[in-house]
Amino acid sequence: MTAPLTDEAEGLMTVDELATACGLTVRTTRYYASLGLVPPPVRRGRMAYYDQVHLAHLELVRALQDHGFTLQAIEGFIQDLPANANVEDLALQRAMLTSWSPRPTERLTLDALEQRAGRTLTPDDLALLESMAALDRDGDHFVPMPNFEMGVELLDVDIPRESMQAASDAIRRNMETLVTELTAILHAQVIEPYRRGEHAPEDAERLEQTMARLRRLTLEAVVTGFQRAANAVITRSLTRD
Repeated sequence: MTAPLTDEAEGLMTVDELATACGLTVRTTRYYASLGLVPPPVRRGRMAYYDQVHLAHLELVRALQDHGFTLQAIEGFIQDLPANANVEDLALQRAMLTSWSPRPTERLTLDALEQRAGRTLTPDDLALLESMAALDRDGDHFVPMPNFEMGVELLDVDIPRESMQAASDAIRRNMETLVTELTAILHAQVIEPYRRGEHAPEDAERLEQTMARLRRLTLEAVVTGFQRAANAVITRSLTRD
């Protein structure tokens, strides 16, 4: 990763100013720099300065953490970025990787998980929640997913658990197909045309805002589409001879 080329006229920041700009402590900022998560600083004599590219790297790191990436995984991701990635490139990466759920991941003990669930969780309960992608295991700890509360509620629904598993598999299978197709459309018709053009930093910010709105609207469209399809299937079944 090469140091960004920064013109003297552009605003440079000290490490204290950089830490303040990205909402981190100076100690954490220095630690991230030691891991290679930001490019080397711009040197002006004996002083080290940072610019908007360094800030964009740190903002991407924070977005990846919110998305559930470990620091080790983030190191690998950053290393794969082009050496000449600019602010717009990094903002685009951040926009694409922003988590669909604002809730940060939590690692909970079984006791804490049961407190969250409001009930005792048997090994069979935990296995079903995992199979429904409502829960992940991390060693001796558990990471509840955004649909954890829904999964816990399903534990008390009076239908065979094999049916829940089959329904969960069907949902996941069809959602993965839908997401794959929608992602291909997004890349071909939105992301790639954007990458081919020249953009100002504010354009990248607008794209990030657009992606956030698009995620919300897509979720609403999926729910509405499912309701419409379900109504159509029910109507057909009732009108059959």
